[in-house]
Order: sequence, then C-alpha cells, then structure tokens
Amino acid sequence: MDEIPFWRRKTLAQMTPTEWESLCDGCGLCCLIRLEDEDTGEIIPTRVSCRLFDIDACRCTNYAARAQHVPDCIKLTPGNVGRLPWMPLSCAYRRLHEGKDLPAWHPLVTGDPQSVHTAGVSVRGQTLSEASLADPDDAVDHMAPEWLADRSGD
Repeated sequence: MDEIPFWRRKTLAQMTPTEWESLCDGCGLCCLIRLEDEDTGEIIPTRVSCRLFDIDACRCTNYAARAQHVPDCIKLTPGNVGRLPWMPLSCAYRRLHEGKDLPAWHPLVTGDPQSVHTAGVSVRGQTLSEASLADPDDAVDHMAPEWLADRSGD
C-alpha cells in the first residue's frame, strides 16, 4: 500500500519548511500586481508581474531576499493563508487551507515540475514586468484577461 502523501496527512502548520515550499506549483499567479477597486474593494489582477519575476522561468529571481527588494511582497504562512482572499483559487496553499486536495496537474501529484505549465495554469510567457512600465500606475492599462482571473484549479 502506498504511503499517504504529506499534504493529505499533515496540516499546513505541521509541514516542514521543505514540504511547505514544495506546495508551490510555480504558476506565478501570486506574483501578479493586483489593483483594488476603491468603490467595491474588489481585487483585480493585472498581466503585470513583480519586477523580480522571471517571465520565462515563472519563478522569483531572488526568492530568498525578495522582501528586501520588494517590501510589500507577502510571505505566505499557515497563519495568514486564510486571510489573503486574493490568492489564486488554484493555489495549493489556499486549496489545502480550504480542505481541498491538490489538483491532478500539480507537480507533487504528477512528479513533473512542468505539469503546471502543460495544464495551462501558469502565467509563463503571458505577463510583462513592472520594471518595463514607464510609470507604476500604468499597470491599470494591463488588466488580466477573464480566464486569468478566474482559475479554480480543477
């Protein structure tokens, strides 16, 4: 009988740092710049990624020191994952917090780190860096398409 995977037998708080980090599927959705509608409070993703995001690799270029370079980068923890409604619906951290399992395309399920890209869930090659904008306020001109904002992860 196969061993039950750690994400099914442990809570987020019980996971080791290595297990925690392995939950990230590498989709890049959490690295998109988001805007808040002042009237409704709705959080709207843009196609603009953080300046540290490598658009082709779909990863942070300086993950270990990201907070030093991007002070508003939020470190995800078991304690705050439930308080971040802007986290993508497909996010493993969010899904597990909500009592859901990992989707079939998740790299921990498939054993293939490319499966998130093959499944079309990642933003690889579909964003532009905030560093390329003349003015940070120009992000409003790059609203995310509907399909990007509405990914359930299933």
